[in-house]
Amino acid sequence: MKEISEILKAYSAAKSDGKKTALATVVKVEGSSYRQPGARMLVTEDGQLTGAISGGCLEGDALRKALLSINQKQNKLVTYNTSNEDDAEIGLQLGCNGIVHILFEYIDDESENNPIQLLSQLKAERKEAVIVTIFSLNKRANQIGTSLFFRKDSPVLHHNNNALNLISEAKEVLLTKITSVKKIQENSDDEALIEYIKPPVSLVIAGAGNDVQSLVKMTALLGWEVTIGDGRNAHATKKRFPLANKVSVVKSEHFLENITIDNQTYFVLMTHNYKYDLAVLKLLLGTDCSYIGILGPKSKLDRMLDDLHLEGISVNEEQLKRIHSPVGLDIGAETSEEIALSIVSEIKAFESGKIGTSLKYKLGKIHDEIYYEGERSK
Repeated sequence: MKEISEILKAYSAAKSDGKKTALATVVKVEGSSYRQPGARMLVTEDGQLTGAISGGCLEGDALRKALLSINQKQNKLVTYNTSNEDDAEIGLQLGCNGIVHILFEYIDDESENNPIQLLSQLKAERKEAVIVTIFSLNKRANQIGTSLFFRKDSPVLHHNNNALNLISEAKEVLLTKITSVKKIQENSDDEALIEYIKPPVSLVIAGAGNDVQSLVKMTALLGWEVTIGDGRNAHATKKRFPLANKVSVVKSEHFLENITIDNQTYFVLMTHNYKYDLAVLKLLLGTDCSYIGILGPKSKLDRMLDDLHLEGISVNEEQLKRIHSPVGLDIGAETSEEIALSIVSEIKAFESGKIGTSLKYKLGKIHDEIYYEGERSK
C-alpha cells in the first residue's frame, strides 16, 4: 500500500507540473521474480521513477518502454525472460529463472476512471479492496489495463465494460484474500490480474519515550499509520514524533477513545509505566484486536495477569494468544533501534501469517500465494 501511496503523490505532483505519465504494473510471473503481480512503478515523461517492478534490474529498459507508451499514448505489454542469462535483447543476466510480464499504461488525465483514479479509491476508506487489470500476452492485442475497483458495500468503479464481467471473481478474491491471475474467456487471449489489496498497518503505541522514536522512524519507512498516546505532556508532542500520524496526551482510561480497531490494527505497550500499561491492557482485552505487544520481561506479564486476577478479571487462552510478551522477534536486540527492528519484524510476520524464521530453512518459495488458473504459485 505504501508503494501505491507514493505513486499517487508522484502522479499528483507530475500533473501539477504538466508532465505526462505512464504506469508500469507486473501483471503475471512465470517462475521466480524479485517482484510479484501487483508491483507498480510510475514513470514521468522526464524519466522520474516512483515505485519498483524489480530489484532495479528491469527499471532501465522499463523506462524506455514507458516513455514509448507516453509518446504513443498507448498501453503496451512487455515480457522479460530473466531465466535466460544470454538473452541479448535484455542483457540482464539476473539468474531469477522467471518470466515477468509487465503492462505499461499511458495515463490519460482526462479519463474519468484512468488507472490512477481507480488506485486513488484505496485512500478513500481504510477497507480491503480489489483492483482488476486486464491484459493479453498477445502483444499485438488491445491492452485494456487497470479497469475495475471493487470494495464491499461501495460503488463499483470501472472504465471498461469487460471488467464488469469479473465482479464475481473480484468478490471471491475479496473473500479468500488471495490475488489471482486468470483467463477471461476460453477463446480469448485476455487475462485478468485480480488483485487483493489490504489497508496499511495501523500501529497504535502506548508510550512516547525516546525508544518509541526509533520505532516510529522505522515504521514510517514501511508506510504504516502510527498513533501515539501517552499521559505525559512533555513527551507526547508532534515535535518529538513528526513522522507519526497522530500524537495525543491521554489518560490511560481514555486511551482507546477515537481509535478505530480493524484487522490491520496492532498495539504495542511501551510507556515504561507499569500502571499505565496495565490499564491499557485491561481495555484491549475487551476488544477484538488481534495483536497486543508488551515491552518488558516475561515477569512483567505474569505480574499483570496476577493483578488482573485480583481485580476479578480472568484472561482466557484466546486472549493470551493475542498478547505478545516480551514483544518482538528474538534477534539479540539491545539498542532502541534494534528493539524497534525486532518489534517491527514480529508484527510484519504476524500480519503476513508467518512465524519469522530464517528463509534459509523455509520450505517452498519465498513469496505469498497467488492463484494462477489451473495451478498454484508462490
